[in-house]
Amino acid sequence: MTETQSSILGALPADWRSATLLGRIDRGDGPSPVLVKDGIVHDMARVAPTVSALVAQGVTDQAGGEAIGELETIGLSPAADAAVRLLSPIDLQCVKAAGVTFAVSALERVIEEGARGDHARAAEVRTRLESALGGNIRSVVPGSDEAAALKEALIADGLWSQYLEVAIGPDAEIFTKAPVLSTVGWGAEVGVRSDSTWNNPEPEVVLLADANGRAVGATLGNDVNLRDFEGRSALLLGKAKDNNASCSLGPFVRLFDDGFGIDDVRAAEVTLRIEGADGYTLDGYSTMREISRDPETLLAQAMSEHQYPDGLVLFLGTLFAPTQDRDAPGRGFTHKVGDRVTIASARLGTLVNTVTTSKAAAPWSQGIGALMQNLAQRGLLAR
Repeated sequence: MTETQSSILGALPADWRSATLLGRIDRGDGPSPVLVKDGIVHDMARVAPTVSALVAQGVTDQAGGEAIGELETIGLSPAADAAVRLLSPIDLQCVKAAGVTFAVSALERVIEEGARGDHARAAEVRTRLESALGGNIRSVVPGSDEAAALKEALIADGLWSQYLEVAIGPDAEIFTKAPVLSTVGWGAEVGVRSDSTWNNPEPEVVLLADANGRAVGATLGNDVNLRDFEGRSALLLGKAKDNNASCSLGPFVRLFDDGFGIDDVRAAEVTLRIEGADGYTLDGYSTMREISRDPETLLAQAMSEHQYPDGLVLFLGTLFAPTQDRDAPGRGFTHKVGDRVTIASARLGTLVNTVTTSKAAAPWSQGIGALMQNLAQRGLLAR
């Protein structure tokens, strides 16, 4: 077994042999949706040419697909020249994200805002805010009378923030994270802006939904975040969130079935490990049980006055907000080129990416037009 084969097996859910996994591969002729059933990889391009179309047709079994081999032996790799290249598991879905859905991350966003994106001031702002809030925000139900009363008290103390509005107010923050087809997958490099000096990974559980807003599966994601840009102004959210290679997903989407469903998402535990080329390590832990809004509530808010005819994925937010110093005391954490980021959850698998700058990452060149042209050339649109 090669190192690459060993790595992908280690990245799969603990019970992967009984799971139905949805993804995308490229065998040299272009991207194809695949289903992994009973450990066998099935190319589903002749059933539906895209992951979006496969989901729309409700396909969850391998009937009509081409069995191309056992997952242990086909040599899945993220390398551009691999015989069977593993890609991000989604294609035409819109990439949406819910922000500030955990109390800890809400406080960190308020700190970013108070520090105006200056990591050197973060410790001072954190101390003042935590002293004023105590543990109150963790138990507050968003949109409740208690939340409204807390809001009034914080306004009176001069401590209210737009981030607390979406953390405990009636409306969740829902934003577009990345353009269609721009996400990267397991093993790929993830990018941070070359002019950012305060940034971090955001390990998250991500729902896959069809055009009707029905959740059909889940995967892991890294919503790479620039704390300095968003901290300077919320109007810089686009620059903080949407950059080349700044959104990763994978390794596969686990489809809902009798053995895995939305309640498993609600109970998911997520771990994070960052290993720097400089010897620095950081470990984090998150549990979906602490999310302030239910995943299906967030999905309903994303769908409330919008349509997504090709479906969508929704990042559900993160509990993780790194404050462990990396360099000088009080400066907190920020990425360095070469960091290895490992996000794991027992029933979803492990997503591994290496950090580079968005300028240095492989350029995104295959958009919707290129995909349609490729599918047409392969005869996959002639139906």
